Amino acid sequence: MSIENEKVYAENWKAYPMREPFVSKVVVDICTSGGEELNRANTILEQLTGQTPIQSKAHQTIRDFGIRKKDPIAVRVTLRHGRADEFLRRAMKAKDNVLLLKNWDEDGNFAFGISEHIDIPDVKYDPALGVQGMNITVCVERPGYRIKRRRRQKAKVPYRHRMTPEESMVFVKSKFGIEILEKERERTYLF
Repeated sequence: MSIENEKVYAENWKAYPMREPFVSKVVVDICTSGGEELNRANTILEQLTGQTPIQSKAHQTIRDFGIRKKDPIAVRVTLRHGRADEFLRRAMKAKDNVLLLKNWDEDGNFAFGISEHIDIPDVKYDPALGVQGMNITVCVERPGYRIKRRRRQKAKVPYRHRMTPEESMVFVKSKFGIEILEKERERTYLF
């Protein structure tokens, strides 16, 4: 897919450095049914990211799945700065450096999933841990977005400074060298 205004965005970022986007955080989470699976997911996430994961609890009881309210059912890690970029490069290789248009939201953030963690380069299969899938959510921002999160004198980010999906796609394409497709490629299987 070719984005029409790639050169315009790049020139704008060079002229106005405060408009150049960056990856503010990458959230990696693994959702399980709890118990021993949760401990294995915790170990896998710690090995992949080098950080200690935190647990998420269930908001409601679902008897069919054997989940009770306030039971821990997922683990997640938030990566920032250099660790976020490094992990994102590795995770993109697991997806063959290809993302889809539908992965982006209106604010320029994107998310994708990996079905098996052993698809990430330099990760070896461990029979004791098994294979886990994970969701990866990436937040792309411009400098100055702190004004909407700070404690004192909170303010809204003006529309002219907000990220658009197209601008985020151009940034990710140029920084990480990925390809963006409208729909998945058809796979050909040789038997």
